[in-house]
Amino acid sequence: MAETFGEGYRVPCGVKRHLDDVDPSDTRLATAKKQAKAALAVDLEAIAALQYALYAEARKSLLICLQGPDAAGKDGLIRALSGGLNPQGCRVESFKAPTEVERAHDFLWRIHEHAPPRGAIAIFNRSHYEDVLVVRVRGLVPEEVWRRRYDHINAFERLLVDEGTWVIKFFLWISREEQLRRFARRLDDPAKRWKIDEADFSERALWDDYRGAVDDVLERCSPAHAPWFVIPADKKWYRNFVVARIVRETLEAMDMRLPEPSADLAEIRRRYMSAAGR
Repeated sequence: MAETFGEGYRVPCGVKRHLDDVDPSDTRLATAKKQAKAALAVDLEAIAALQYALYAEARKSLLICLQGPDAAGKDGLIRALSGGLNPQGCRVESFKAPTEVERAHDFLWRIHEHAPPRGAIAIFNRSHYEDVLVVRVRGLVPEEVWRRRYDHINAFERLLVDEGTWVIKFFLWISREEQLRRFARRLDDPAKRWKIDEADFSERALWDDYRGAVDDVLERCSPAHAPWFVIPADKKWYRNFVVARIVRETLEAMDMRLPEPSADLAEIRRRYMSAAGR
């Protein structure tokens, strides 16, 4: 994959990257909020046009995985990215605790069926990485089980890429202080109180455990063909701006081509358009 706008946030393959190395309030790639929002609008228009080419060509697909602490802004980012997309060619999947049926299969079974078909974009709100994050931190399976899953995940993503799916993964990184501020705003907003759960606060006690688990994911599961980007997300406008630009540049690198028409256009013009006076 070609070098991207957010290369400084990209996790190199096999390199130990600590979340603490990234400042959640960093805005180094934006001159100002107003200009970033204007650039975002341009990028979203370009993404919509690129999605059209992706859908028409129907040879490749794009998978976008989003992870991050509670209140990191996954839903808000999805709204920003998908607002101008054609819903026929874009799907959003949210992965919560597995159902009884899903638990009866391997951990990737429920994920694979939602991988994007050729010509489509899929956005995962949380993903298969939950099985080496929350599962690990909460001790839901033995260590020897979750440790094997890094290799399973890498093989799964390699399969997707070999079959024409481009994979990019974003970890939205917010500070503990910003998370608490967002929780407080939810408590004060009647329209958002439904999002608050006691588990949101109890999980904060495990912040350092999650941070260590994420560090291991970044080191072990960021190959060149399916990279992780750690995105500073304390500033929502900056988060949206950076991710949208990376998505745009990824789609551009996919080098889609509109298919040639299969019909004889000259004959169609001769037979039908002359009757319309054209």
